[in-house]
Amino acid sequence: MSKEVLVISKDVLLRALLRYEPGKSIIKDSVIVIPSEIMSQIEDRASQGDRFSIGAITEVVWLRDLEKEGYISKVSIEHHQSRGLNALAELAEKMKGKVITGDRVVTLSLRARGVDVIYIGPEYGEFRLYNFFDESTMSIHLKEGAPPMAKKGRPGEFHLVKLSDNPMEEYEVRTIAYEVLERAKTDPNAFIEVKYGDAYIIQLEDFRILVAFPPFSDGIEITAVRPLVKVTLDDYELSDKLKRRLRERAEGILIAGPPGAGKTTFASALAEFYRAGGKIVKTIESPRDLQVGPEVTQYGRLAGSFENTADLLLLVRPDYVIFDEMRKTQDFKIFVDMRLAGIGMVGVIHCGFPIEAIQRFIGRVDLGVLPHVVDTVIFIKDGRIQKVYSLKITVKMPAGMKDVSLARPVVLVRDFETDSVEYEIYTFGDEVVVMPVRGRGPRHELPEGVEAPIRYRLRKRKHTIILDLGPELAETEVTLYSGNREIATLMTDAKGKITLAKSSPIGRRIVEAVKSDSLRVVPREES
Repeated sequence: MSKEVLVISKDVLLRALLRYEPGKSIIKDSVIVIPSEIMSQIEDRASQGDRFSIGAITEVVWLRDLEKEGYISKVSIEHHQSRGLNALAELAEKMKGKVITGDRVVTLSLRARGVDVIYIGPEYGEFRLYNFFDESTMSIHLKEGAPPMAKKGRPGEFHLVKLSDNPMEEYEVRTIAYEVLERAKTDPNAFIEVKYGDAYIIQLEDFRILVAFPPFSDGIEITAVRPLVKVTLDDYELSDKLKRRLRERAEGILIAGPPGAGKTTFASALAEFYRAGGKIVKTIESPRDLQVGPEVTQYGRLAGSFENTADLLLLVRPDYVIFDEMRKTQDFKIFVDMRLAGIGMVGVIHCGFPIEAIQRFIGRVDLGVLPHVVDTVIFIKDGRIQKVYSLKITVKMPAGMKDVSLARPVVLVRDFETDSVEYEIYTFGDEVVVMPVRGRGPRHELPEGVEAPIRYRLRKRKHTIILDLGPELAETEVTLYSGNREIATLMTDAKGKITLAKSSPIGRRIVEAVKSDSLRVVPREES
């Protein structure tokens, strides 16, 4: 009785698939055929120190041991004329055998050629990555030799949790990694976004997954991130003034903040806000992880370049483009070029402080053009809007200078809610100066002795309003004005806030003053 002949593909050796079920049962009493091309490839890579190729050679030695033990009939390295898939098909036909593989694409390709194939890779029903997630998990972090970890909570309020005290074995992490890669190849809801040698970024449904192999990393590592919530702009309790700005005027917007602050979540909400307002919205992102509806097309790199993507978008003529994760100089040039072409741009930038978002454009765009490219900066931290800046250019003497001949174009960076100037940006010699300016907001006709207004933020709840002056003004008496008319003198709480019923007379007057942009707040002793 003739023995079954099994021609094995390279992935079977690299992943050690024959050591475990169902592979080990399938090869019992069979003839194992290894194409000579595969053996040469793994030997070359092993000589360069590739640990997976060294492991593949170890698998061949193990198969030789099984042959001596009588578990399998024979191990044979066979020469062939063809290369790649053609070599597998050639040997299977020549030896009247089957190909055994754990690669979905190889399986489909060989079956399309009429070759008998045994697939021993992960099935669609198997996806161990999901087992590490629950409803509060933001991300999981798996690495061989380390316990599995997870971030649970929400942006700004998460904590790191150890999912097990036992370090993960190399085989466990490798198996999960290849499950992810196999799913990305053939699942219609998944794709490999980026591949750099030993590193992959995969978008699988709403999961963004990084898989890293040695030698890029010092061990096999998997990081999987998913959004926990999908929000709208209403969830951010924006002031009416800011809503009007976003709806009517803002067309060069930066969404800034540190990693994990919730920038992408806010950008997704802004994209849906514009789409609901009848605008054509597109995105530029790699990886593509903005949570938007099907009406918003998400573009990656065209022929490996965002510049090519931008050329295509200029032909599509969208109203707004969301540019996620701007880091490289070329990204900023694309943002500037598209904004000056008349397209509304929203850029997402990593930074630790609000002013740093603007500073990242300095040197990449002429100072006189900056306010035309960036008109609004929204700084996000811990999932909340902490600061909004607006930009405007004027000709004046920079703050602190006294000689009229030193007047020059100056970019004014204002706190959007109070309109007070916080920074001036100008050239001095060959340098660009970013100068902090405090207490230089526009003065209205207030009663004699009233100083420049202090900054505030108004938050609206269902039945109340909160006037937030900041912790530096905790337990301080302040006077509120609408234009030159006094509204009331009130005391802030221990956090620098004043809470009032929205329907109260004072509450209504404050809301009306904010809508007309006439509300001013000054400390009591200055009134």
